[in-house]
Amino acid sequence: MATSSGRLIAGSTASMSSIKRRNANPPQSISLICRNQIQGVPPLVLLRPSRRSRPWRIEAVPSAKFWDGSDDFEVAKEEKKRKPDASPGGKTDDHALAGKQDRTTEIVIAAAVTAALGVGNRVMYKLALIPLKKYPFFLAQLSTFGYVAVYFSILYFRYRAGIVTKEMLSVPKIPFLIVGILESLALTSGMAAAANLSGPSTTVLSQTFLIWQILFSMIFLGRRYRINQILGCVLVAFGVIVSVASGSGAAHSFKDAGIFWSLLMVLSFMLQGADTVMKEIIFIDSKKRLKGASLDLFVVNSYGSIFQVICIALLLPFLSKLWGIPFNQLPSYLRDGGACFLNIGAKTTGCEGAPLLPIMFVMMNMAYNISLLRLIKISSAVVSSLASTVSVPIAVYFFTLPLPYLGVASSLPTGFVAGTVILVLGMLLYAWTPSSQTPDSVIPSPPST
Repeated sequence: MATSSGRLIAGSTASMSSIKRRNANPPQSISLICRNQIQGVPPLVLLRPSRRSRPWRIEAVPSAKFWDGSDDFEVAKEEKKRKPDASPGGKTDDHALAGKQDRTTEIVIAAAVTAALGVGNRVMYKLALIPLKKYPFFLAQLSTFGYVAVYFSILYFRYRAGIVTKEMLSVPKIPFLIVGILESLALTSGMAAAANLSGPSTTVLSQTFLIWQILFSMIFLGRRYRINQILGCVLVAFGVIVSVASGSGAAHSFKDAGIFWSLLMVLSFMLQGADTVMKEIIFIDSKKRLKGASLDLFVVNSYGSIFQVICIALLLPFLSKLWGIPFNQLPSYLRDGGACFLNIGAKTTGCEGAPLLPIMFVMMNMAYNISLLRLIKISSAVVSSLASTVSVPIAVYFFTLPLPYLGVASSLPTGFVAGTVILVLGMLLYAWTPSSQTPDSVIPSPPST
């Protein structure tokens, strides 16, 4: 059809004779635009009348606009962006599969490292409390201030290297304050309870962490899990309980220590579960604020640790009352704790193993926290919890070995092998992805972050 600008948009065929009949005085040029042509032959051609014999001559001209006013070259570029290169052999799919496999491998390796460090952390946690059994709060302060010094030193060097940016350092600090409060309460309450509980009973109560983790992630992150994931987590927790509680050590510890210290340990793991979910919220929110960039984990660790120090200082009256220490006697308590840690002075009876064991625990716990936070960053908080849970049976086995300063080693629980098998089955069930899912049999999986 003819347009007001003198252009003629040709369809599949165009009769030259009809053009001559409709245009007695043809214009000097008529453009024929093929609407479906983007690449290859130029879409625009000009029909120019010859001055001598008056036949029509077809010439190619530079690209023009489409009928809707858009540039054909820009449209071609957009189409190329939207469609991946369909190279022979399915290279695009191969690259996507390779990337997915690399990410899975990274998560598996990080989980294995976290589990190994978790074993060392649990063992050193108990060993550190041997010389400082009367001073768990001093050990909490020591580890807290140690975290601040090390984390901020690493953060400074990473900032100088350009890894940490000013935008990362300018993220809101209120979430870090919440992290500091949760970590300070979890650390102090956990150490106070662990000093009065045996190693096996502590590992049993630590399984409540996985329950709190799933509960808080569903409430605050809106996470939803498949049925096999829920059942897998239940089997993991049940396997740990069977492998540990089947012996007599845990039952005697619960009876001797009383219900208070057991509930205090459960509270500690509840606070830790809330803490990990809060850190995951920080990573998700910062990714939006940083326009897709990933927040450096030492930013989270550094600011969380400094707020933890502040919170412990503010909560000293409450914490001292929790441990039965009058607030006016707290300075002498810290002084005696320092003397026991250095193993110097007349009042150091029972402080054998210090300062080596407490320092080893601080270093191991710091490495474990870094590995755990990295696993949260690249996967999820529940995956990090499962990786930490795997270390429980191994730690229980280590408690049966003749470790120094522990005295008589614990006996291996009778259901240790059966519980370990249940734990492994639970891990496999959690990792299993059904090939076909129906709405009635599946709890929606976690949303992408």
